[in-house]
Amino acid sequence: MKKSFTLSKQERLKSRKRIEQLFREGRSISVYPFRVLYLPVADARLPDALQAGIAVSSKNFKKAVHRNKIKRLTREAYRLLKPDLQQKLVSTNRQFLLMFIYTGKDLPDFLLLKEKVQVILNKLLQVIDEDPAIHP
Repeated sequence: MKKSFTLSKQERLKSRKRIEQLFREGRSISVYPFRVLYLPVADARLPDALQAGIAVSSKNFKKAVHRNKIKRLTREAYRLLKPDLQQKLVSTNRQFLLMFIYTGKDLPDFLLLKEKVQVILNKLLQVIDEDPAIHP
């Protein structure tokens, strides 16, 4: 099966209800400079096995240009690295909501973000493997 390195509209977490549910009920993983909230869901209306959002605090980065750059670089790193997690979720018939929250204070470079996103996705793969109760 060919890996798809796209990030379609259906894969982006935009629903206010789902975001509120994620912050209310989700579990978290911390890998500096990120805090990641994740929530396994069983929603037939969810168009994809994995939906993700990215947040950067305006408290730490006053300029929108800097916040947008961090979000753009994080999205790119996630887009390149998500196929393994996505394939695992599809094969186990699960769905996840993710929110990457950038907590660092400095502007990062792409290689650092890519490395940290890889660590996060590997931890999520471990969570899926270890915890059979994670399936709602």
